[in-house]
Amino acid sequence: MKNAYTLKIGLFGIGLETYWSQFDGLKERLETYLKTVYEKLNSYGPEIVNLGLIDSTDKAFEAGHRFRQEDVDLIFLYATTYALSSTVLPVVRHAKVPVVILNLIPQVSIDYESFNSLSDRTKMTGEWLAHCSPCSVPELANVFSRTGIKFHQLTGSLEGDDLVWKEIEEWVEAAKVVHTMAHNRMGCMGHYYSGMLDIYTDLTQQLSVFGGHMEMLEVDELSSLRRAINKEEISDRVRLFYDEFDIQNNCSEEELREAACTSLALDLLVKEHQLGSLAYYYKGTGITENEKTISSIILGSSLLTARNVPVAGEYEIKNVQAMKIMDCFGAGGSFTEYYALDLKEDIVIMGHDGPGHIAIGEGKTRVKPLQVYHGKVGSGLSVEMSVKHGPVTLLSVVQKADGKLMLLIAEGESVPGPILEIGNTNSRYSFKIGARNFVNNWNSHGPAHHCAVGLGHLSSKINKLGSLLGMEVIQVC
Repeated sequence: MKNAYTLKIGLFGIGLETYWSQFDGLKERLETYLKTVYEKLNSYGPEIVNLGLIDSTDKAFEAGHRFRQEDVDLIFLYATTYALSSTVLPVVRHAKVPVVILNLIPQVSIDYESFNSLSDRTKMTGEWLAHCSPCSVPELANVFSRTGIKFHQLTGSLEGDDLVWKEIEEWVEAAKVVHTMAHNRMGCMGHYYSGMLDIYTDLTQQLSVFGGHMEMLEVDELSSLRRAINKEEISDRVRLFYDEFDIQNNCSEEELREAACTSLALDLLVKEHQLGSLAYYYKGTGITENEKTISSIILGSSLLTARNVPVAGEYEIKNVQAMKIMDCFGAGGSFTEYYALDLKEDIVIMGHDGPGHIAIGEGKTRVKPLQVYHGKVGSGLSVEMSVKHGPVTLLSVVQKADGKLMLLIAEGESVPGPILEIGNTNSRYSFKIGARNFVNNWNSHGPAHHCAVGLGHLSSKINKLGSLLGMEVIQVC
């Protein structure tokens, strides 16, 4: 679901007004540096609010108000040359958003021979000032620390430094995730799985950290929406199932049509409440219609998950947050838990019943009929998939003993090999620290038994996300 608000990145450079009359061309040169940063940031997609060079206290106050008026989400402060901290503090103090200091020299190295051949000492000083961005950063760090302003910094070169631009792009991506989570509407349908104490969470705390909104939904509404679906729509959705899934021959037409009906009803539910994620669980006992709704929910939920609306079973609020984060990073985010260990191969087998993220599957996701949903009421169609082979990241949103939330991550590899062909998602994962150490280390931090898995190694991005949200981040491997 797209929200109506746009991610905005604030940008400004700093300098000292006194310099401009002393050193010809210095201001214009620094402005070209800032233009380079602006153009690169702009290519990453967000709206950029570029306030140019701030070189006086008066301009600093104006800039702080402007950033607040523009509702920027993150500020990049480019230390183009030396500047007084008094011309910087009012900007970031008033804007009240995270700030990243760009400590970027213009080139990777100074041409000393050319520099020292300048005959005019004033020109030499001006040339030095065009290279002295590191000079003001300790002053800014000191003032920010003493005034309680959390800051981040990047040191490198404006030109010829791919690492710097990779880091900057990751900060922008992390800001996009923060922005999306802050406007996300999560549907909470049904209730917790009885007795699964580790997944219970403080919903107000979730909103405090991530923002967004939680819409409490009734299963009855989904059942009611199913009644409005016509036969032609159902037939069209069944055809879509055959396009998106590998439907096994023993799946009955009746069950496919039930799943198609629920899938269409889910789409309506998402549209009606503008949902960007959904957590559900419902026993369904005693009311046949609701039981039929819940037992036919997996295929439609898998489609939604692959289309940027992650759906988590067992009412796993914390884990659908983790899934949404992974999805925002473009990594997928499939619901998973420990299934088994293979100590001979030194791997961990992980998966889950219910919805899977079919867009990150290794090949087409298989659909199989189950006579029983283990531990749950009902029977019907289920999905079986493995995550694409290659680098993966596990993410858990953990609620600690003090009630605070933290992010727990591990990087590993999805590897080929036999899986448990039981009609559930499950994959084989290897970790550099080995299966035993991974399990022991992961468990030692007290996560719930569920987590989200996504494609790629994302620890650098997730650490930046944690910094922007003010959350502790622990990386197991």
